Amino acid sequence: MPLSRNATGAVFMASAMASFAVGDTMSKFLVADMNVGQIIFLRGIAATCFTAILVWRLRAFCPLRNLLDKMLFLRIGCEILATTTYITALGLTPFANVSAIQQAIPLVVTIGAAVFFRELVGWRRWSAIFVGLIGVMIILRPGSDAMTTGALLALAGMLFTAARDLSTRAVSPAIPSSIITFCTSLTITIVGGLIVHPLGGWVPVATVNWGFLCIGAVAAMTGYQFAILAMRTGEVSFVSPMRYLSLIFSAVAGFVVFGEYPDSATLLGAAIVIGAGLYTIYREARRKQSLTAPPLVGPRITR
Repeated sequence: MPLSRNATGAVFMASAMASFAVGDTMSKFLVADMNVGQIIFLRGIAATCFTAILVWRLRAFCPLRNLLDKMLFLRIGCEILATTTYITALGLTPFANVSAIQQAIPLVVTIGAAVFFRELVGWRRWSAIFVGLIGVMIILRPGSDAMTTGALLALAGMLFTAARDLSTRAVSPAIPSSIITFCTSLTITIVGGLIVHPLGGWVPVATVNWGFLCIGAVAAMTGYQFAILAMRTGEVSFVSPMRYLSLIFSAVAGFVVFGEYPDSATLLGAAIVIGAGLYTIYREARRKQSLTAPPLVGPRITR
């Protein structure tokens, strides 16, 4: 039985989360040896080349005038900021903590979908969003030692990623997904090259790090493509919660690869955020069921 558009979008988003987890693991290895600008630049060169080949193979070309889309420019800007803040946060904060903060993206995207796209969000889902944001505060713990620069950068990365996803939804359908990926990758690569010197300058790249860069580039490109397909296939409020799988992937990577253990407050906050997100899925399903169900017609009673 063929999948619905929402189910297909959910599969795309789950695949994107697995790809990003691999890329993030590579970035966490690399950030110990080189600055964020150099990582973005070198990884971006490979990702841009791979994406260019994909565009060529798919013949996914479009007139240049179609690229003069303000939402495409907004998406690229948000992606640049999200990538920079996120990779920096990975070098300063445990993997699971950064990922836990990222779990608030679906809630923020749901808010944005209601505000900008007029998607219907009832009071129950607004309540779930409020509870989820409390979970984020538990993870961040303002005023405690947990409220570090890395945590704040992870929070900023989360907000920029949510803005990226919302702007993706508004990009003109005339622009193929692979072209969006290529434009994003190319621009990020250029920006990465420009910030190498301000962030400390170029350092020699060890042989093993070239391997990490290539794997990270392929993973990033794959993740971008799947994420774009997800946001353009299913409804934002339905597809976005599949991001919660990234916490599982990140927790496993943090434990197995880096020997990191999330503390109890992080686990509690993440559980609250995920619970709130899952509730929004349930309410969305109930709302659709009520809209599509045939009206109840009882027997006609005559007097």
